[in-house]
Amino acid sequence: MKTFFLIAFAIFFTASSNAQFQTANLTAAGLTCAMCTKAIHNSLQKLPVVEKVDADIKNSEFILTFKKDAVVDPDLLKKAVEDAGFSVSKLKLTGDFNDVKVNNDTHIQLGGKTYHFIKIKDKVLSGTQSITIVDKNYVSSKEFKKILASTDHPCVETGKAGECCERLGTARNARIYHVTL
Repeated sequence: MKTFFLIAFAIFFTASSNAQFQTANLTAAGLTCAMCTKAIHNSLQKLPVVEKVDADIKNSEFILTFKKDAVVDPDLLKKAVEDAGFSVSKLKLTGDFNDVKVNNDTHIQLGGKTYHFIKIKDKVLSGTQSITIVDKNYVSSKEFKKILASTDHPCVETGKAGECCERLGTARNARIYHVTL
């Protein structure tokens, strides 16, 4: 029995470690001055997974470098921006992928998180790649409507696994991040 659990753990660890995110480009909405930028910078810098934050004031963008082997949670990044009084208008995660096969409208486990790929062509991700979070409150309302129109999976509206996701092996009500390349 002990051997079974060790094998199951090894399979799960391997399946969810096919990518490691090193950086993120986060664009914030509602910034009007350098003090706004500083408030977001300070909030992001406090996160335990963040090693460094560089701000591009002109484009309201923050480039985050994550600590080695950090498990990145996009919702925590968004919460840090919201705690500073602003919102996220774009979040792109960049990492090293090791032969991760992605198909349109399917789920992939990366670093213990579930990512649902939308509006993509089937491909294998290898080397440095970026994925963009397209969940509600991560993109504009106009962009989100386009995302909704591109899939018939109801989980896109809620960000939580439903019946459609259970068929793909994701537990009901688990958090799902909807992404595109």
